[in-house]
Amino acid sequence: MNVIIANKYREMLGGLNIEIIKSLEGVYDVDYIINEFSNFYFDRMILDITALRDYTNLDVLQKLSINLDMGKVILLLDDSEESSTSGYLSKLISMGIYNFTRNIEGINYLLQNPNSYRDVAHIHNINGDTSYVEDSALSSRTRIIGIKNLTEGAGATTLCYLMKKHLEANYAVTAIEVDKRDFFYFNEKDMISTNSIDLPKEIMKKRDCNVVLIDLNNYSDPTICNDVIYLIEPSILKLNRLMKRDRRVFEKHSADKIVLNQSHISHSDLTVFEYEAKAKIFYNLPSIDDRKTTSREINGLLSKLGFAKQSIGADDDDSSKNKLLGMFKF
Repeated sequence: MNVIIANKYREMLGGLNIEIIKSLEGVYDVDYIINEFSNFYFDRMILDITALRDYTNLDVLQKLSINLDMGKVILLLDDSEESSTSGYLSKLISMGIYNFTRNIEGINYLLQNPNSYRDVAHIHNINGDTSYVEDSALSSRTRIIGIKNLTEGAGATTLCYLMKKHLEANYAVTAIEVDKRDFFYFNEKDMISTNSIDLPKEIMKKRDCNVVLIDLNNYSDPTICNDVIYLIEPSILKLNRLMKRDRRVFEKHSADKIVLNQSHISHSDLTVFEYEAKAKIFYNLPSIDDRKTTSREINGLLSKLGFAKQSIGADDDDSSKNKLLGMFKF
């Protein structure tokens, strides 16, 4: 059963041949719609955007997207010039609003074929969307850093955790993992598990953070991030498996930030590795004790990423903080 909230386009929506459980006409505050439908079961909501009071204010749509499941909402846009621009549509996508149209045919299609991010990614202009961040403005905007394994099990999840623990002394930071639930085992606040569809919405919720770290796993569009770190564990087994799968992998990532993780390659041998791989390595990171409070290697990586507040001092060897069983907090 479906919900219709109509105003300017009530005649158009009246021609829909669908089962309706509830219908509203008029102009409503966003808080009223949230209170009315956040715990109300429905299959789809068709929302005439002009039925939202102050709908030209994108903060109103953001509030709606945070409190309702926008995967079940079809937004009927008005015919204004502003809502026709790619920048406006990109902002909707950044809020997790993927189902929008301007006509009855579009509504009928979306009722049967709701969009995912993949369906609208081609019109999502992150660089031109000011709801995302600029690299240089760490103090006032959110910087989104993705971490992705190139070799299997290269340690993206643990590195995400370690980077968060080191950054949070100086920055407001959160971490998000996509399509997995491994963050649960760290028993840490501000470490969120989500799915590919809801990732843009979760990023929008964290606009007050200085840094959002994303364990991308198999997420298909890393351009949602400002920076992506690609991890390679340079053991013989892992490297040979990687090259067997894709012999051009280093060529494809020649312009990216490649980090050797859990690496036993000495810094003196790193130039040999780069020569043989024909690739520049952004950072060489050894195995890190994830129970230590601070690591000079992790701080070194963060400093190279542009986080100037990170100290590159000696490791913290305070044994009272590094007890083997100190991690069990459940």
